Amino acid sequence: MEYLGLAFEFIFLAGGIYLYLFAAGKLSSNNKVVSEKSEAFRKENAGWLRIASLALMAIMLINIISHIKQLWNI
Repeated sequence: MEYLGLAFEFIFLAGGIYLYLFAAGKLSSNNKVVSEKSEAFRKENAGWLRIASLALMAIMLINIISHIKQLWNI
């Protein structure tokens, strides 16, 4: 059960990385309509998305490190 929690922490870390890349404009879509809508959303909300994604990544990294220390009894 402990490993399942660790897996979810890695999933949330990946989500934070994805959000950061989206907020920075590094991700794009091949569909023109979707690309235009996502670009408009990104321009409108890039500031708080970047801050929220950095906070999520920091929290998940701290959780992962503490979880690994707990599993290995360090």
